[in-house]
Amino acid sequence: MSMYSSSANAFRIPGTDPVAMEECTALSCEVGTAATEPTVVVAAVVVGLAAFLAFAHVRDAVDAGRGERRRVLAERDAFEEFADRVDALDPAPTGSTAGGFDGSMVAIRAVDSVGSDGDVRLRRVLAAYRDTVMSVPHYREEYDETIPESLAAELGPDTAAALASNGTLSAAAQSALVGRSRQAAEARSSLADAIGEEIDALRAFESDLSGVDRRRRRLLEHLDGVSGSGADAAIDVWERLEDLERECDEIAAERQESLADPPMTPGPAVDVEGDRAFYDYLYAPTDGPRHPVLAQVSELAERIRADRDRVASRLAGGR
Repeated sequence: MSMYSSSANAFRIPGTDPVAMEECTALSCEVGTAATEPTVVVAAVVVGLAAFLAFAHVRDAVDAGRGERRRVLAERDAFEEFADRVDALDPAPTGSTAGGFDGSMVAIRAVDSVGSDGDVRLRRVLAAYRDTVMSVPHYREEYDETIPESLAAELGPDTAAALASNGTLSAAAQSALVGRSRQAAEARSSLADAIGEEIDALRAFESDLSGVDRRRRRLLEHLDGVSGSGADAAIDVWERLEDLERECDEIAAERQESLADPPMTPGPAVDVEGDRAFYDYLYAPTDGPRHPVLAQVSELAERIRADRDRVASRLAGGR
């Protein structure tokens, strides 16, 4: 990303030709229009200088992304462990059960009823699922599903149905459980990578916006220290603030482009749809804006416009 590179303390000194000073140039006329109360003398332009932007929207979004990435990685590890534990089990002898994943949906509920009376292999599968996938710290808060509901949602409805109708762990069921669990882990690994990419993007945008805000404050600090009318310096600051506002527009346009090309498209397990499903998945559950970068750009641009108005008022007031 391009950063605005110019010394904040190097100000252009316009010519002092009397005739030129009497002309209503495009800049001076625009400044006069921007001053909402031309007769007001602004003692200090830096009224809002101390209250620099904290970029809370972007930082909250980074925190939300980190939290979600931790949860996704915990689920990935849980599915990998579940797959390993199921893979290590001895399946039922060939021919002792019905093969394949062709049980009916009605049979899903029967999985829950398999207790001490059920086949030891199936009990071990269910215990492994409880101890891994259903034991991640956020499981109850985010899912709160029964074993058959979770198996159906994560590994396919035929998974729970087959386990229930077979009544044990067949070789075919074991192979499918292991394969689908590893697929679930891989999907979460990809999602974690995409979230990490978004976090990096957020940090980059925060760095760009912080650079703009830092130069904004330096311009105002310089102008506040100018003695006398400081008209020349004020005009130069006004122009440079306009440049910073244009830079905000460029950052917003860059973010709009990235929104149209997300790191990934969430799978059907994520209950969001549309072109920006990835960002809805990340930010819809939060208290902040759906588009934190754009909201932050808008806030900074508004601050810059307010600063330009103060500079214009200072010029109009003769300070």
